[in-house]
Amino acid sequence: MWRALAFLALLALAAFGAVWIADRPGSVTIVWNGYEVATSLAIALIGVLVASIAIGFVWAIVRGLITLPDALVRGSRDRRRAKGFSALSRGMVAVGSGDPLAAKRHAGDAERLLGAEPLALLLKAQAAQISGDREAAEHAFQRMVNDPETRVLGLRGLFVEARRRSDETAARAYATEAARLAPSVTWANEAVLEAQCADGDWGAATETVERRAALGLVDKSVSRRQRAVLLTAAAQTREAGEPEAATERVLQAVKLAPELVPAAALAGRLLARRGDLKKAAKIVEAAWRANPHPDLAKTYMNLRTGDSVRDRMARAETLARISSWDAEARLAMVQAAFDAKDFAKARETLAPLLSDQPTVRACLAMARIEEVEHGPASGRAREWLARATRARRDPLWIADGVASETWGPVSPVTGRLDAFVWKTPTDVLAPPSGADEDGLAELSSPAPEAAPEPIAVPPAPTSPAPMKNVGPMASGTATPVVLPVPGAEPSKTHNAA
Repeated sequence: MWRALAFLALLALAAFGAVWIADRPGSVTIVWNGYEVATSLAIALIGVLVASIAIGFVWAIVRGLITLPDALVRGSRDRRRAKGFSALSRGMVAVGSGDPLAAKRHAGDAERLLGAEPLALLLKAQAAQISGDREAAEHAFQRMVNDPETRVLGLRGLFVEARRRSDETAARAYATEAARLAPSVTWANEAVLEAQCADGDWGAATETVERRAALGLVDKSVSRRQRAVLLTAAAQTREAGEPEAATERVLQAVKLAPELVPAAALAGRLLARRGDLKKAAKIVEAAWRANPHPDLAKTYMNLRTGDSVRDRMARAETLARISSWDAEARLAMVQAAFDAKDFAKARETLAPLLSDQPTVRACLAMARIEEVEHGPASGRAREWLARATRARRDPLWIADGVASETWGPVSPVTGRLDAFVWKTPTDVLAPPSGADEDGLAELSSPAPEAAPEPIAVPPAPTSPAPMKNVGPMASGTATPVVLPVPGAEPSKTHNAA
C-alpha cells in the first residue's frame, strides 16, 4: 500500500512539474564547433532524459561484459558449495542412521566440494568411526586440531579415540590441552577432574572443582558437595602421618557438607584424639541426625577411649533418642548392651528389628546373644545363624553397580567423583553357595571384653569367596574391596552421604 501511495505521489509531482514548465515556455540554444541548435526547454529536457537512459543502458552492457568471468566463477563456486552442503546433510543423516557406506560416500563428496570445511572434516571422522576405521578418524581429527577454529573439536575427537583404545595418557593430554584452550568446555573439565582424582591429587582436583563452579559449569550446591568429598579424601590420606593437616581439611569438609558421613566420622576421630570431645560429639550428632550410619555410631561411642561399657551404653542411648530409635541406633544400642552384659536390654532393643524381615546384622546379633546365654551349640543360636544366611541384606556403599564395605571419593568403575551412595543392595544377591552355619558362627563369636568388636559384620557376597574388610582408606595404602551388585544402576545423583 505504501509503495502505491509513493508511486502516486511521484506521478503527481511529475505532472505538476510538466504543467509548471508548460506554463513557462523558454528556449535552449547550443553552439558547438560552428553549429547552432535552438529548441524549446521541454524538448531539451526530454532529450537529456533519453540520453541519460541510453548511456545507462550502454554502461550496464559494458559492465556486464567486464564482470562476466567473475560471475561465471562465482556461480560455479556457489553451485559447488550448494552440492557440498547437500552432500554434508545427507552424510549426517547417514551417520545418524548407521549407514557407513553412504556416510563415507557423502563424506568424500563433501570434502571434494567443500575442501577443508570444518563440518566436512567432522563428517569424514564420524563416517570413519562408524565404519571402524580408527586410523582415518584420528587423521581427520588431527587435521581439525591443526586448524585454530576447530582445534577444540579435534581434541575432543582424539580424546574419544584415545579412550577407546585405552590410552589414558594420551586422553589426559588431549583433555588438558582442550581445558587450557577453552576453560568452559565441560567434557575436558570432567576428564581432567577424573584424571586428578585417579592420581590422588586432591588439591588440584579441588582447584578444578572451584574453577568449574566459577565458570558456572556446575551448580553451587554440587560444587560444595564435591569440594567436601575431595577434602575428606585428602584428610584420609593424611590421618596417620599428618593429623593436624588432616583435621584442618576434614573440618572444612564438614563445614561444606555436614551430612557427609565419612567426613563427620573422620572429624570425630581426629578431634577426639586431640581432646576436643565436645566439638567431636557435636559434629557426629549433626551428621547422625541426617544419616544414621554405623561408622558414626562407632566413632561416637568410642570418643573417649577410657570410657566404661556403661558410658558407651549411655552414648548409644543418646544416638537412639536423636534418631528416634532408627534401626542403626538400635543395633548400636544392642552392641553397647552386649558389651555391658545386659542381655535383657539387648534383647528388648533388638526385638523390633526381628519382627519383620530382619537383616543379616540383626540375625547375627541375636545369634551372638543366644550363644552367650545358651552356648554356641544351642538350637536357638544355630537357628539364628541359619536365618542369617537367608536374611535381607544390610546397606552398603554402592557406586555404579559396585558395592563396597568402605567409602571412596570416586567410583572404582567410572572414576566419577562422589559416586558412592549408602543404600541396600537388591534382593537378587544371595549368600555364597559354600556358606554354612560354622562359618557364620565364627563371624559371630564374641570378642574379648577388654576390646569388644562391633557385632555388625559385612553381608555375604555372591561369589564363593567372602568379602574382606581391608581397613579404612585413611591408611593411604588400602583400597576398598568391591563386588558387582546385580540391578544396581549407576547413580545419577551425587549423594554419597
